[in-house]
Amino acid sequence: MTRSTTDEAAVPPLPSPKERRRLREAKSLSEEEVAAAVGVTRATVRSWETGRTSPRGRKRALYAKLIAPEPAVKPEVVKPPVVTAEAAAVVAGPVAAVPAAPDLPEASPLPEAPPAAPPADPPPPPPPAPVSDTRSGAEAADERRVSPAEAFDELYARTAPGLVRQTYLLTGRRTLARESVERAFELAWQRWPEVAVDRDPAGWVRAAAYEYAMSPWHRLRRTHRHPDAPPTEPGKRALFDALLDLPPAYRRTLLLYDGVGLDLPEIAAETEASTPAAAGRLMTARAAVAERFPELADAAPAEQSALLQDRLGGLARAEHVPVPRPARAVRTGSENKARLWTRAAVAGVALLIAVTGLTLHTAPTHYEPPISPPERVGGVPPRGGPQKLTAQDLKLQKSLSEQLAHGPERLVPRLE
Repeated sequence: MTRSTTDEAAVPPLPSPKERRRLREAKSLSEEEVAAAVGVTRATVRSWETGRTSPRGRKRALYAKLIAPEPAVKPEVVKPPVVTAEAAAVVAGPVAAVPAAPDLPEASPLPEAPPAAPPADPPPPPPPAPVSDTRSGAEAADERRVSPAEAFDELYARTAPGLVRQTYLLTGRRTLARESVERAFELAWQRWPEVAVDRDPAGWVRAAAYEYAMSPWHRLRRTHRHPDAPPTEPGKRALFDALLDLPPAYRRTLLLYDGVGLDLPEIAAETEASTPAAAGRLMTARAAVAERFPELADAAPAEQSALLQDRLGGLARAEHVPVPRPARAVRTGSENKARLWTRAAVAGVALLIAVTGLTLHTAPTHYEPPISPPERVGGVPPRGGPQKLTAQDLKLQKSLSEQLAHGPERLVPRLE
């Protein structure tokens, strides 16, 4: 085992990304301070808190020590008073008297102990345990242990109906709300070892459902291109329109704070934003909604939050939101999808290997010059050598020969 592996094993496991951010803000530490203490950039600290990356080696140990929660103060243990041999002898009576040791100082005399009370009647013996309860504690603990499927079903039954209504207020589409929640729970079942140990499993599923519901790719689907019909009651219809007019990030922040009841640091961690940014979105969203409801504009912040919570709850309960499928059907669908994607991945890899092998088998091993395609030639091929002179060529040849024969004489240089 290498040294880095040993160091990572000695460091306690890091909490979940949401818990990392909460611990940092609980200690009033900014991202810049954590980055300076660990020796990384601010973007690296943000990626650690969002779960995209994780620290390693010495930086992991420093980061874990920096955000570790403070240990609880243990109460002081009161030590019993020291009883000397003489005191024990006095309390026990004259029969149990023990002479004092010569090298120890004599203890101060104690007052005479009161006469001992007569012994009370011994308590009745406990009733015999039934045969069914004589099993070991390990077997009883095994029986009380909940299986992963039962834990998932319990989480689904407790959170799925309310989460569908929340997602409906976020999107304004009933079918998309049900599809988003079922998709989030299918993803949670595929990653159940991670979700089961999370500090807030319901928050994990809620964040996955909101991310899927707010995806802009749903605009390309005909069934989810337009929102459903608004409520018929004027007050609920005005609130419904006010929510849909808000930007998705502001609508989500308002719903998490006034609808779900989360605090600003938790909302900031779930929406991957800073706490001041989440506070600004909440104030802007409240102001936009209060413009359509005068009673909200005149109320105090606490009363405004209570009124919004009541109105959002009434709007969610008044609409006929489809009930999600049973938990067993969601688990079966998740397993079938995972099995289908696994088979598709295996088939794709096998096809790629087959195509690569065929290419290697049929590829040429040396260069072969290309052969030009043949062409048909009509008649007799032309004869090689000089061509036969035409009549014009012969006439020109004759004129040139005559000019050379009767041309001027050769000039010879003369010396003077």
